[in-house]
Amino acid sequence: MDGTGLQAFYRGDEFDAYEYLGCHYEPQATTFRVFAPAAAGVDLIGDFNQWQPVAMSQVYDGNFYELAVPGVELGQFYKYRVHQQDGRVVDHMDPYGYGMELRPNTASVVRTLDCHEFHDKAWMDCRSRCYDRPLNIYEVHAGSWRTREGAETVEEGWLTYDELAQRLPAYAKQHGFTHIELMPLCEYPSDESWGYQGYGFFAPTARYGDVAGLKALVDACHQEGVGVLLDFAAVHFAVNDYGLGTFDGTALYEFPSADVGYNEWGSKNFNHSHPIVRSFLQSSVHYWLAEYHMDGVRVDAVSNLIYWQGDPGRGVNAGAVQFLQNLNDGIHRLEPTAIMAAEDSTNYPGVTHPTHKGGLGFDYKWDMGWMNDTLDYFRLPPIARQGAYHKLTFSMMYFYDERYLLPFSHDETVRGKATIVQKMNGQYEGKFSQARALYAYMYAHPGKKLDFMGNELGQMREWDEKREQDWMLLSYPVHDAFRTFRDELSRLYDDAPALSQQDYQPHGFEWVDCSAETPCCYAFERRAQGQRILCAFNFGDLPRAYELAPEGVGTLEELLDTDWQRFGGATACAPVALEPEKDRVTLELAPFSAQFWLVNEKAPEE
Repeated sequence: MDGTGLQAFYRGDEFDAYEYLGCHYEPQATTFRVFAPAAAGVDLIGDFNQWQPVAMSQVYDGNFYELAVPGVELGQFYKYRVHQQDGRVVDHMDPYGYGMELRPNTASVVRTLDCHEFHDKAWMDCRSRCYDRPLNIYEVHAGSWRTREGAETVEEGWLTYDELAQRLPAYAKQHGFTHIELMPLCEYPSDESWGYQGYGFFAPTARYGDVAGLKALVDACHQEGVGVLLDFAAVHFAVNDYGLGTFDGTALYEFPSADVGYNEWGSKNFNHSHPIVRSFLQSSVHYWLAEYHMDGVRVDAVSNLIYWQGDPGRGVNAGAVQFLQNLNDGIHRLEPTAIMAAEDSTNYPGVTHPTHKGGLGFDYKWDMGWMNDTLDYFRLPPIARQGAYHKLTFSMMYFYDERYLLPFSHDETVRGKATIVQKMNGQYEGKFSQARALYAYMYAHPGKKLDFMGNELGQMREWDEKREQDWMLLSYPVHDAFRTFRDELSRLYDDAPALSQQDYQPHGFEWVDCSAETPCCYAFERRAQGQRILCAFNFGDLPRAYELAPEGVGTLEELLDTDWQRFGGATACAPVALEPEKDRVTLELAPFSAQFWLVNEKAPEE
C-alpha cells in the first residue's frame, strides 16, 4: 500500500484494501498483514510454524503488522494472536482472509485468488443494470436448494460450489430466471443465521467449498446467460470473540457504546462513521464483484443503516448514510454495470436517486409496501376483497418515486408466515388458482422481480435451512402444473418488451380500469417499443364478463390465461383473438384468474 492508498484507507475511501491486507500466498514466501492500531503486539500462529507464536513487525505508521513466511502451503491454517494493552491475549481470524475453517473451528485458511480462469467475457461485455431489461431473480440458499441423497447429517447433504455449478445455472435458465441471488456467503459461525451474522467478509463460506469453487459457480452461471447477485450484510457482524469484535482490544469495527453497539439480532453493529470500517466494507463489496465476477449486491437491512437501530424515532445515522452514498458511488465507478439493490422498508426519500442530488445512489429499492399490501389482499376471503380494492392500486400512487423491485423473499416463507401459496385464502385446491393470478399480477406490474426458491413449486412447507426443497411435489399434478405456469409466465416476461423495458417511465403503464365497478377486477396496459399488452385480473370467486374500453384497439391476441388447463385450470388451452364492438371488448374471466392480451392497434382512419 503506497502513501495514496494509506490516505484513502484512513479517509474511508478505499475499495481495494484486500489487495494489501490479509494473507497473500507466494510459493517462495507468503506475506501476512493485519491492521491492529491499539494492539501491544501481534503474533502469527499456524500450521507452518507448529502454532508457535512468531512476532509480526510494525510497518508504515505502526498501525499495521506484517510478516513474510517461507514454505507456506495452500490450505494451511493460521490465526493472529493479538496482545491487548490490558495484558489479555486473544487469537483472532484474519479480517481480510480469503478462507475460513468450517464451524465450529475458527482458523483462517491460506488461499489464493489466482485459482480460476473465467470464460465469461461475452457476458461481462454486455452486462447491464437492467433498467430497461427483464430482471427476474431466483433467490437461493445454497445449502438447502438441493442436498445429496442419503445424507445422514446436514454437512453431508450440502452440495459444493462445484456441484451447484453443474445444476443450479441450468435450472435457473430453464425456468426463465435472468439472475440468481445467493443468500450471504461471507463466512459465518451459525447455520441458523443464514449468513447474516458473519465474520469472514472476504471468505466464501467453507460449507460449500472455497474460492475456486465459488468462482466456478459464477462462471457457470454466466455461461448459461444467468447473472449472480450476492446478499450482503453491511449492518452487523457476529459477536464471537475470535472474530471482529474488540479486535485489537478496542472497538475497532464496532461502536464503543453499548447503546448502539448491539442490535435486535444480538449481533454487533458496524461503526460506519469510522473511516477504516468504511474502507473494510467497501473493499469487501468490491472484492466479490471484481474477483468473483458477481453481477451485483443486495444490501441487507438498509433501514438499520439509515436510522439509528432502524428506528426513525431515533433519527438519521448520518455516518451510515454517507457510507452508503460513498459505497454506491465507488462501486458504480469501479464496476459500472454492477447492480446495487437496497432491502429497505422505510419511507426515507431518494434511496435510488443520485448522490449528487442527495440520494443514496442505489439502483433498486425493494418495494416492501407492495409486497405487504398484495399479500394482505390475497389473504382476505373474496367477499372482503371488494372493500380492500385499493390495496392493489395504491402502489402506482408512489411507484415512480424510486426504482422499485418487487420481492417475495425468504423472509416471507419462514417463522410462521407460511409460504406464498399457503398464504392464499381458502383450502389447498383453491390456493393454486389464486397463486397463479397473484404471480401474473406481480409480473405484469412495473418493477423488477424476485422470488425465493421453492415458490415456483407451490411449496407449502415453510423454508428450513436444514432441508432441501420439496422436489417430490412435482410428482403431484397440481404442483407440476403450477411450475409449468411459472415457466411460461417467466418466458413471456423475458420475451415481451412491454413488461420490462419501460418499468420506470410513466408512459410504460396505464390503468384501463381501477374503479371497482366490477368487483375484484382490474385492468391495465404495459407498453414499450410500440408493443401494448392488456392485463386483466379477476381476484374474486365468481366468473366475470369483464367489459373494457381500451383506446385504439383493432384486435386482441391472447398471450396467456392463468386458467388454462395445462396450468391446472379449467379453460381449454386455445388462444383466441377478439375484435372490439363499438370500441369495447368483453373478456370472460374465470374466478381467480388473469389474462394477458397483445393489442393490435386500430388502423388510422383515412
